[in-house]
Amino acid sequence: MGRHESAKPTRRRSPFLMAVMVVPAAALLAAGGGALPVAADVPVPDGVTITGGDSSVLMVAAPQAVNMANLRKVDPPPDTLPVGRAPESGLQVKTILAARAISAEFPEILTIGGVRPDSLRWHPNGLALDVMIANYGSAEGIALGDQIVAFAMANADRFALQDCIWRDTYYTPDGGAQVGGYGHYDHVHITTKGGGYPTGAEIYTAR
Repeated sequence: MGRHESAKPTRRRSPFLMAVMVVPAAALLAAGGGALPVAADVPVPDGVTITGGDSSVLMVAAPQAVNMANLRKVDPPPDTLPVGRAPESGLQVKTILAARAISAEFPEILTIGGVRPDSLRWHPNGLALDVMIANYGSAEGIALGDQIVAFAMANADRFALQDCIWRDTYYTPDGGAQVGGYGHYDHVHITTKGGGYPTGAEIYTAR
């Protein structure tokens, strides 16, 4: 394939920028100190303080044993993202977040690849997605790939985005775009910084 100029990403959706967050599914509290995750609207017992960190994950610093009777179960928020097109086994949390958000925003995407053997560490370590584009050589397919790149860039902070590669162009969240030698004409490659492997207590939401 020949070299292609870097297309300016355009968005077909509304100006609304879809921000995505990860919150724990339920309070996971135990006796002893340390920072433990708690759902956002769980009432905080006396003597327990909320600490900062990633604004999308609340942490509870418990200086002493917390009485479980003081906590109530919290239902998942109504905007929970369902499992998307990517197999999630082996993916890290920010990569899952990106996969689910892209699946929800672009229902025409039918296949997203995740973990697979590779000489580079991104796919084997659950840090990368391959968003497959049907009719990738058509004007519609090219436009769809451009829109997915633009969507990923608009949500770079939430996805802990490292880069995207599409149609021989390497994109980074700081606005950089390098052309030449990158391939990726039939899919958009998305790399995140991971965020660690899921514990099973995460809820992925779109806000």
